[in-house]
Amino acid sequence: MTNIKQVENRTLKCLVVDDEAVAVQGIVAFIDRLDFLETAATCPSALKAAEVLRKTEIDLMFLDVNMPNLTGLEFLESLDSAPMTILVTAYSEYALEGYRLNVVDYLLKPVSFQRFFQAATKAREIFTSRVLLQQNREATASDMYVRQGDSFRRIAWEDILYVEGMQNYLKLVFRDETVIIHQTMTSLEEMLPRDAFFRTHRSFLINMSHIDSIAGGRIIVNHREIPLSKPHREELLKTAVYRKLISK
Repeated sequence: MTNIKQVENRTLKCLVVDDEAVAVQGIVAFIDRLDFLETAATCPSALKAAEVLRKTEIDLMFLDVNMPNLTGLEFLESLDSAPMTILVTAYSEYALEGYRLNVVDYLLKPVSFQRFFQAATKAREIFTSRVLLQQNREATASDMYVRQGDSFRRIAWEDILYVEGMQNYLKLVFRDETVIIHQTMTSLEEMLPRDAFFRTHRSFLINMSHIDSIAGGRIIVNHREIPLSKPHREELLKTAVYRKLISK
């Protein structure tokens, strides 16, 4: 198994997508200044980027929002499995939309190296956590590790009551405490057992073994109310309730 140092020393392969050549050159120059990033490819459009993603393994994508034919947001929504993405835009109003799509961060043009470094470091932390979580899932049915500052803490996914998304952070809620980590909801959901966790809402992932009750559009977990979106309600009933229902 790959150890922590090997994961942390891994160079992230980057794709830069922007229709402005000057903007591409600026991001590439910043990438070259960091030893944990390397430029794998650059593209002037989302359509060209789609071709690269089909042929090349990309860890991190720097994606411009305003591009002809297909915007960065439209492109990101069209991908079934997107790499970690940092949006690059001249308009701050796209930030919330970006977080809805689970982006790592967004950079406002003109991009300073300080903000670039901050976003890149965040991506590196998410990548490291993702790899370690995946390895721990493969190694054991229960144990996982989460990064807490400069240390790594062991947890058991069975003890997680639910996960709540907060922009580019997640709250792992246990009975006696809450742990906050840098991670996207989509990537964590992929690492947790699909038969144990259920996405009840865009911002909530619950451990079905801790459900106390389900009524209308809400779920009670350890005396806490969790929202249940209408499209997911019937699926949850089929998954967690109907097959265990003892009274009709």
